[in-house]
Amino acid sequence: MVKKLKQHSGGAAEGQLAQAVRESAQQIWLAGLGAFAKAEAEGMKAFEKLVRDGKSLQARTTRVAGEKVAEAAAKASGTWDKLEQVFEDRVARSLGRLGVPSKQDIDTLAKRVAELTAAVQEKQRVTVKPAVAKASKVSKPRKVSKATKAVRAPRAATATKAKPAAAKR
Repeated sequence: MVKKLKQHSGGAAEGQLAQAVRESAQQIWLAGLGAFAKAEAEGMKAFEKLVRDGKSLQARTTRVAGEKVAEAAAKASGTWDKLEQVFEDRVARSLGRLGVPSKQDIDTLAKRVAELTAAVQEKQRVTVKPAVAKASKVSKPRKVSKATKAVRAPRAATATKAKPAAAKR
């Protein structure tokens, strides 16, 4: 471009020089518009490619982060389970030293109480039947003779008189 200007300026008139400057300015302007158009077209393609690359990177990052979180959760869960078991063992030992019965001891006693309750109920069923038969015979009032009443009456009178005397002491 500079060469063209030098050629025109060397032997040309001022009008030709102005014409050459205008043509150069026009070419620079058109080159700028072309660059802008090309950048705009390729820019959209580049932008869309960057969006696609970003989506795939985000998916990979999310997957890897999820795996790491799952690993950490598994390790933490195992650690908490071990810690919980150690704590339970220590508490059980301490309670044992204090003489507090364990769950197993209480379960054994509860089972034994249930067995004994069943045995007592069975024993009561067996003994209730004969007792009912005897009670029906005993429950009939017996006739007391006049002589028996006469013997019993003085005893009852002395028994009632003895009580107040004993109470005064």
